[in-house]
Amino acid sequence: MTGHILNGVGVSPGVAFAPALGLRWSLPDVPDRTVDDDEIDGEILRLYAAAADVSAQLATLRERTRERAGPEEAGIFDAQIMMTNDATFLGSVEALIREVSLSAETAYGFKALDLREAWETGKNAMLRERVADLTAIQLRMLRRLMHLPDDEAWMVNLDEQVVIIARELSPGLTVQFDRDHVVGFVCEEGTRTSHAAILAHSLGIPAVMGVRGARDAVTDGTMVLLDGTTGIVILDPTSDELELARIQASRRHKLEMQLEAIADQPAVTPDGHAVGLLGNIDLPEEIEPALHYGAEGVGLLRTEFLVTGRTSMPSENEQTEYFRRVGAAFAGKPVVIRTYDLGGDKFPSAFDAPHEANPFLGWRSIRVCLDQPDLFRPQLRALLRAAYDRDLQLMLPMIVSMDELARAKEMLAEESEALQRDGVRAALTLPVGVMIETPAAVILAPELVQASAFVSIGSNDLTQYTLAVDRGNARLADRFSSLHPAVVRQLAQVQRAAAAGGIPSSVCGEMASNPLAAVLLVGLGYDRLSIAPPSIPLVKYVVRHVPVAAARQAAADCLGATTTSAVEAILRDTLGRVVDMRLVDPVGALPRPTVGASFRT
Repeated sequence: MTGHILNGVGVSPGVAFAPALGLRWSLPDVPDRTVDDDEIDGEILRLYAAAADVSAQLATLRERTRERAGPEEAGIFDAQIMMTNDATFLGSVEALIREVSLSAETAYGFKALDLREAWETGKNAMLRERVADLTAIQLRMLRRLMHLPDDEAWMVNLDEQVVIIARELSPGLTVQFDRDHVVGFVCEEGTRTSHAAILAHSLGIPAVMGVRGARDAVTDGTMVLLDGTTGIVILDPTSDELELARIQASRRHKLEMQLEAIADQPAVTPDGHAVGLLGNIDLPEEIEPALHYGAEGVGLLRTEFLVTGRTSMPSENEQTEYFRRVGAAFAGKPVVIRTYDLGGDKFPSAFDAPHEANPFLGWRSIRVCLDQPDLFRPQLRALLRAAYDRDLQLMLPMIVSMDELARAKEMLAEESEALQRDGVRAALTLPVGVMIETPAAVILAPELVQASAFVSIGSNDLTQYTLAVDRGNARLADRFSSLHPAVVRQLAQVQRAAAAGGIPSSVCGEMASNPLAAVLLVGLGYDRLSIAPPSIPLVKYVVRHVPVAAARQAAADCLGATTTSAVEAILRDTLGRVVDMRLVDPVGALPRPTVGASFRT
C-alpha cells in the first residue's frame, strides 16, 4: 500500500527521496518603537546603512549564483538589489521616520507591509509572483536593523540529505543550498516561472510547488519521495516504492549510456523516415545544452525572459543582439522566435497591466502586442535586423482570427519599409508562422495555413483551452492530459490542413517531450518536434526504434479511442514492442496523476 500522496505542480524535473526538513521562517515581530527628535537623523543613517549592507549580501549571492547556475540566473539578484536601494521606497520610510519619530525598523516594517499588500492584491500578476523576492529583502533588512542573527545559517549547513518543505522559497535561500545535501524542494507557493523554481531547475534540484498544506502535513524527519516532473509527493513511501525509485535510478543510468551512444546519430525511424528534433529555449543558458543534446535548430525561442523581473522594457538593440546570438549559435539551422507571449501570469513589473478575473481568457499574447504597438514594433524591428544574415523565423502566439494574423504581418511590413528607408541593415521580411493554441485556431487551420509559412501546436494551451483545465492548478492535475481524445483529434485536423497547404507543421509544447506522445505525433504526420533540450536524446531513442508504419497505425487507432487511458494503452503497446518500457518510463516508481504525464529526462 502506498504512502500518503500530495499533489502539486512539477517545476524542476527529477525524482528525489530523503527525510523532510521544514522551513518555518517568518518575518520578525517588529516593536512599535519611537525615538527622540535628536535620534531621528541617526535612525535615517541606520536605514541607509542597512540597505547598503543588504545590497552587499545580495551582490555576494549574485556572484555565487553566477558560478553555480549561470549569468542569467545571477541577474535575479540585480533586481533584488534595485528593490533594496529603491530611492522612492527608502524615501517613504525616511519620511515616516521624520513625521512620526519612528525607529528605522518600525518605519521600514510599516512601509514594507503596505507594499507587500499592494503587490499581493494588485492587478499586476508578475508583481504578485515576486512577493517572495520582496519578503526576502524585508527579512534581510529587518534582521539587520534589529541586530538579529541570520536565520538562514542553520538551513544551509546541513550534514545529511533532506527534502526541504516550505511555504515559499526565496532565490537567495535556494541558491545557498548544498546540492549534495538538499535533494528536493516541496513548497506550498510558487509556479514554474517563479525565481526559486528557475534556480532549482538550473541547479538540478527536483522541485514541486503549489502543494497546499504541505507544511502542516509533513513533519520533520518524515520520509518524502517526490517527482519534480509530475508534481507527485509521497509521504512515508513503502519500502517497495523506495526500492523502485532506486531501481529507476539504475535504469536511468543504463538508458543514459544508450542515449549517449546515439547522440551523434540522426533521428530516423528504422524504416527511413526522418524527424526533425529542435529545442525549446526559455533562457540564454539553455543554448549550449540544446546544442549539446543535438538540437537541429530552435523550434521555440521564448522571449518573455527579456522582461521578467525587470523594471523597464528591453531596448530594440538589446533584443537584436540576443536574437543574433541565438542565430549564430545555430548557424545554418532554423531558429523560430515567438513574439512576446505576455499576459496571464507573465506581465512585466514595468507594464501597466489590467486586473482581470480570468487572465488566461483575457488580454494576453498577440492581443497585447497588437494593442501596444510601442511594445510590439521594437521587437519586430529587432527580429528583422537580426535576420539580416541569420535563418530566423517569426511565430505569433494565440492567433484566433485571420484579422490578427493580417494585422501582425502588416506591422512587420511597415517596420521593414522603415528600416530600409533609414538605411538600417535588415532582412526584407521573415517567414511568419502561427501557434495553434485554441480550438478556434484549429477550426480556422485551413485558412491560417494559406496565410502562414508554418504552423506549430502549442500543446500546453491547446489542452488547457480544450479541456477547460488550468494547467497550473494542482487540484486539477489529474484532469490535464494532452492525450485526451479531443486533443488528439484536433492535432490530426491541424496536421491534415498543413499537409494540404504544403507548409511544415510541428509541435512545441511539453507534449513533444513525452516519448509516448512522440509516437503519436510522428504517426499523425508531424515531421518536426520542438523539445526541452534534456529530452531530445530520449525522443531520438524512441524515434530510432519505432517504425513510422507502426506509429501511423497507432495514431489511427488513437483517433478511434474514446478515453485518455485507451490512447495511452495503444501508445504503450506500440512502444513496448520495440523498447524496454522500464527504461523509457522514468516515473514507473510513482503513481501517475495524469495519463501521459511528462517523461522528461
